[in-house]
Amino acid sequence: MKITLPTPADPLNIGTRGSPLALAQAHETRRRLARAFDLPEDAFAIVVIKVTGDQIQDRPLKEIGGKGLFTREIEEDLLAGKIDIAVHSMKDMPVAQPEGLLLDTYLPREDVRDAFISGTKSGIAELAEGAVVGTSSLRRRAQLLNRRPDLKVVEFRGNVQTRLRKLEEGVAECTFLAMAGLNRLNMDAVPKHAISPDDMLPAVAQGAIGIERRADDARVAAMLEAIHDTPTGQRLAAERAFLARLDGSCETPIAGLAELDGGSLRLRGEVLRPDGSDALSDDMTGGIADGPEMGREMAARLLERAGPGFFDWHS
Repeated sequence: MKITLPTPADPLNIGTRGSPLALAQAHETRRRLARAFDLPEDAFAIVVIKVTGDQIQDRPLKEIGGKGLFTREIEEDLLAGKIDIAVHSMKDMPVAQPEGLLLDTYLPREDVRDAFISGTKSGIAELAEGAVVGTSSLRRRAQLLNRRPDLKVVEFRGNVQTRLRKLEEGVAECTFLAMAGLNRLNMDAVPKHAISPDDMLPAVAQGAIGIERRADDARVAAMLEAIHDTPTGQRLAAERAFLARLDGSCETPIAGLAELDGGSLRLRGEVLRPDGSDALSDDMTGGIADGPEMGREMAARLLERAGPGFFDWHS
């Protein structure tokens, strides 16, 4: 089909959250689209949308509604036609989209690893007994407490800059961030140590940027096809099928990572009790096209091993 390309006078509107990382991801999307169609970058307008998850910083996500708090207002504007596409961190995305929206475009995936951040220590093993660790991630909290139940974990909400400021203020001795975010923000000076997935399996879809669109917008679909990264899509298809079968949310500590090797796909998954007292993991390898089925099968196997009540919170 012949595409009517956007112009500076009639730009394609890119919706995003307003955090520095979200803006960096939106700018990367704009650069790739402009390059793909040989257009000036101002043929694409970046529209910042305030979302509930960014406005409420003093409570854990599980208390105020979970992952959808970072997407709801953006998706409402997308459905209303106020924006043409929405750029998201895929690890923040619920597995189901609102009716009328599709999430089927992914940029090349960044570093999937977690980063240990501390001005004085180089890793978890160096932390003294009872050390205070800051994180807002239930997955990271459970993984930490599974290895080091002596640690004290405190809530650390906010964007990358906010969390680093809390660290400097001494609220905690260390924290954890995604390597992908630090790389995208060019934060080379941050005292960080990448953690191997063998030691801390990352969140499902960590390091991936997804672009959401209206299902009936053929023009946008054709444009996004030019910047879609197929290997990232294949990996996320397996990981998000795993998450969907587990009914994953911000209240369930779940980790998952798919990796490609030639024509095969390796999927690793982990579920943990919220207090870190138990962790179950699995590892499967199969054909790339079998990734989604592998994800569902792995989730079913882990749920069977976990039994009822595994994800329940206990005071």
